[in-house]
Amino acid sequence: MHGIFRAFLFTKVTAMVKYLLTEGAGAPGKIDTFKSNCWVDMINPSDDECEDVASFTGISEDMIKAALDEEERARTEFDDGVSMFVVDCPLIEEGDDGTDRYTTLPLALIYNSKCIVTVCLKGNTVLKDFATGREKINTAMPVHFILTFMLGNAKRFLYSLKQIDRKTRRIQSEMEKTMRNAEIIQLLDLQNSLVYFSTSLNSNERVHEKLFKVEGVATREEYLDLYEDVIIEGKQAIETCNIYKNILSVTMDAYGSVISNNANESMKKLTIITILLAVPTMIAGFWGMNMPVPGQDGYSFYQTGIFWLVMGATLVFTLIIGFFLLRRNPLKKTLRQKRRKSRRKNQEK
Repeated sequence: MHGIFRAFLFTKVTAMVKYLLTEGAGAPGKIDTFKSNCWVDMINPSDDECEDVASFTGISEDMIKAALDEEERARTEFDDGVSMFVVDCPLIEEGDDGTDRYTTLPLALIYNSKCIVTVCLKGNTVLKDFATGREKINTAMPVHFILTFMLGNAKRFLYSLKQIDRKTRRIQSEMEKTMRNAEIIQLLDLQNSLVYFSTSLNSNERVHEKLFKVEGVATREEYLDLYEDVIIEGKQAIETCNIYKNILSVTMDAYGSVISNNANESMKKLTIITILLAVPTMIAGFWGMNMPVPGQDGYSFYQTGIFWLVMGATLVFTLIIGFFLLRRNPLKKTLRQKRRKSRRKNQEK
């Protein structure tokens, strides 16, 4: 199933307009020209194709081109007997590194008394199920068509969220063995995808709520059941997305702490090595000074007073600098403040 889904989404996108009409109980069949009660499926249409469909259907070109903007937000619009619903749909794309990238893409569902029109920049899996008959629809029932699509789109979000969760678990298991930058970047991409999904799902929810105002939804039991299923699936997708987003955020913070601890351990080891190397360096430096030092030929112990003077001055300056550094230590300052607060609390008690 996942392979079919990816194969459909990764297909090279070309401008395409298809006319489909439901006749009987089977899948909608393709027709050559526009007919009443048909479904017009538009994938990345050209300006000429948009103009032709607008003339056939009586729908304005602005509505038809609304979903051709990748940044278009989910919304509804009603104008002169034409109803338009723009929703965000999940999309899996192959990245430059060969990994799957999860994002969203707007899709417009428009209908009037003549037909149903769907417009998107790339092919949609739910619409493909409609066209192949996997999902039963009737092109003469636009409200049922839209409600069924909304339900399938919410389920597709849940499917994509499960794929993201599985991929996250796989990356985490790999990071337990060895922590590399590639895995961290993949987790960051998944975190960004969940942010896109969360924003799109919240926008779609507002569109779902306005479906109740569509004529026939509140009065027909079949439509009302579908509407309730859409609301339930949409809320479940939002809750699932928020859970996965919070888990991934905590996971990223935990890995950040692990990386920080590893860096601290490395710095600790380097500091120890530096201190160990400083001891012989210091001794060699003292005995390499251009002055009489103890043990030098021709000089007695008492003739090396300048050496001991330099040593004493070095020790004094070291103690003074160390005193001021410790005095300005923010950690000690914080500890003192905590002690003062605890003393005040004890006095108040």
